[in-house]
Amino acid sequence: MMGSAWYAYSRLFLCVLCVAVVAACAPPRSPAPAVTSASPEVASPQRAGDVSQPRELRGWERPYEVFGERYHPLLSHEGFVEEGFASWYGQDFHGKKTSNGEIYDMYAMTAAHKTLPLGIHVKVTNLDNGSETILRLNDRGPFVKGRIIDLSYTAAKKLDVVRPGTAPVRVEALGYRQVDSSGQVSYAQPQNWEVGSYSVQLGAFTIRENAQRLADQMQRQEGHSSIHQGYVGGQLFYRVRAGKYPTLASADAAKLRFESQGYSGSFVIAAE
Repeated sequence: MMGSAWYAYSRLFLCVLCVAVVAACAPPRSPAPAVTSASPEVASPQRAGDVSQPRELRGWERPYEVFGERYHPLLSHEGFVEEGFASWYGQDFHGKKTSNGEIYDMYAMTAAHKTLPLGIHVKVTNLDNGSETILRLNDRGPFVKGRIIDLSYTAAKKLDVVRPGTAPVRVEALGYRQVDSSGQVSYAQPQNWEVGSYSVQLGAFTIRENAQRLADQMQRQEGHSSIHQGYVGGQLFYRVRAGKYPTLASADAAKLRFESQGYSGSFVIAAE
């Protein structure tokens, strides 16, 4: 263009007859929604001024929902191979933002995938004719059943997908592209964030006592809670985080449970 590791924007348009091919190959897509913080007392920005600074998952790394289906982005691509249909998208989205914040360039060698880490490179092979190319992922989609990757116009042209609109392909994840001083290209593995230590941030308070009450409740409920202080615009906030979960999947499950309890602005954050 948001094995055991694989458990893992929306748009609809109509084109006139002269560009019907584009309409056929560019499916509806929806950006992985940004997760913001909200609490019973106050909503506040979440990245500034914590006394401790655990790694917060970027927006495109967090689970998201499109057309009622929930997607769990993979934080490691190692060993990923997938076969299915490729489609492509072009002029209607040229110059618009992709899921990772870049500007979509239909002439660049990029693609969209629903769950693979954005920023990595993949090798795509057209199973009909054997042509192949390497692309960088920078967007989410396509959200059409049976389609596994959305190609830029140039990528689709290289793989001979422009005219038919779709084609069967194999997608093989390579990694982050690196070039050494001699010009040799290699692909680095991203850090695996699937397993680690995660908490769920439930809210931010301006009154310490309110934060402490929630933290005490979460301590009883989840067995662990913490309060993190941080300044935003000169205002001191107390951020409450609950639980310590060993996998991203278990932390996301806890987040869904908290949302059902009314903490709609909760989000997963890597614990220290």
